Amino acid sequence: MNANLLNAALEAAEHGWHVFPLFPGTKRPALHGEAACTRSGVCVDGHRKWEQRATTDPARIRATWERAPFNVGIATGPSGLLVVDLDLPKRQRSSDTPDGAATFAALCERTGQPVPATHRVRTASGGGHRYFAAPAGTRLGNTAGSLAPLVDTRGWGGYVVGAGSTTPAGPYRVTHDSAPAELPQWITNLLEQSAPRPVVPFAWPTISGSRTAVAALEGECRTVVGAPEGEGNITLNRSAFKVGRFVAWGDIARHVVEEAFQGAGEARGLTAAECRATIRSALDGSIRKARPRDAA
Repeated sequence: MNANLLNAALEAAEHGWHVFPLFPGTKRPALHGEAACTRSGVCVDGHRKWEQRATTDPARIRATWERAPFNVGIATGPSGLLVVDLDLPKRQRSSDTPDGAATFAALCERTGQPVPATHRVRTASGGGHRYFAAPAGTRLGNTAGSLAPLVDTRGWGGYVVGAGSTTPAGPYRVTHDSAPAELPQWITNLLEQSAPRPVVPFAWPTISGSRTAVAALEGECRTVVGAPEGEGNITLNRSAFKVGRFVAWGDIARHVVEEAFQGAGEARGLTAAECRATIRSALDGSIRKARPRDAA
């Protein structure tokens, strides 16, 4: 047993957050899966998943964490939380790629809202979790990149690694200790609008420009249309950023690029508003950072 981890689990429960064990040093639930379920104990009436088994009961928490130094998982849905997960770019991406904190701040600026102050946790990777009280009467699920690139959310069906836990990448620690603020209505509205939308056929607009620029634009539009579920927004951002250099070099008009990516994003199932915001942000950043053609 690790007393610090036990105390972290108990402290989370005192906040009313439902906790469950994660394998020591990992982010993986340390509970049996359905295939291994014996339909006994807590599962006597049917297999209970980690979200159903998460608890605030101090006795159950002590009994669990006395067995091993488990990391702390917080089931966000039962805890009444919506956690905004601000991630870092993957190592293979350009060093110019903004992180989740930057894209979330840009989203707030575009909507004319301040970055909301609330309970914050620094993740092992150096990213951040912003804890919000989920709105009553609204069942928000998980999203991946729907609000902005490298910004995910965890609600019903999701969990986060709690403060006090440690992985090989480092510890999770509280950086702003306050009660979770109410989730701003504007974020709720965006999340409700970002529910999965059907993929529709992509109608190619008339594209004019240099042969290289047109080929790059068409290739990146195909990438956006074929983006995996939940990765449409971040793919759109990445693809538009790549093509932006051709706009900076004068090889293709900006409005042509915007129209093509708008159609590709909407065909992928993104809303018109999030397409416009993402394309504008990506092109602005790409044009600003574009190197001269002979140095590219």
